[in-house]
Amino acid sequence: MSEIIIISFVLVIDQLSKYLVAEMGNINLSIIPHFFYITYAENTGMAWSLLEGQKVFFCLAAAAAIGVMLYYLVTKNPSRLIRVSLALMIAGAAGNLIDRLVLGYVRDFLNFYIFGYDFPIFNVADSALCIGVALLILDSFLEKNDG
Repeated sequence: MSEIIIISFVLVIDQLSKYLVAEMGNINLSIIPHFFYITYAENTGMAWSLLEGQKVFFCLAAAAAIGVMLYYLVTKNPSRLIRVSLALMIAGAAGNLIDRLVLGYVRDFLNFYIFGYDFPIFNVADSALCIGVALLILDSFLEKNDG
C-alpha cells in the first residue's frame, strides 16, 4: 500500500510544480548562478527533444509501460526496493502522460549547467523515473551479490 502513497505524492508534486512554473510564463530564473535555473520549456519529444512531435507513440508507450509495471507490482511479490522503484517509475510515466494527453507536450523546468554543459531541461516526473531505474539497477546488483 505504500506504493499508492509514493505514486500519489510524486504525481501531486509533479503536477503542482509544473502548474506553478507554467503560471510564471516564459521564465529563466537563476537559483544558483551558473549551475541551477528554473527555465520553463514545453517539450513534445523526449530528452534532447528526440522524436519530437510523436505524441501518440509516447502516450501508447507510457500507457503500456505503466500497465506492465502495475501488473508486475500486483501479481508478483517483488522486494521492497523493487516496489519503491516501480512506484517511482509509474508516477513518473503517469506525470508526463498526463501532460501529453491534456496539453500535447510535457512541461519541463529544472535546468542544470554541469561543468559548463547545459543539461536537458527536465521535471519531477523525469526525476522519479530516473531514480526508479537507478533503484532497479541497484536491486539487480544487490541480488547478484546475495546469490
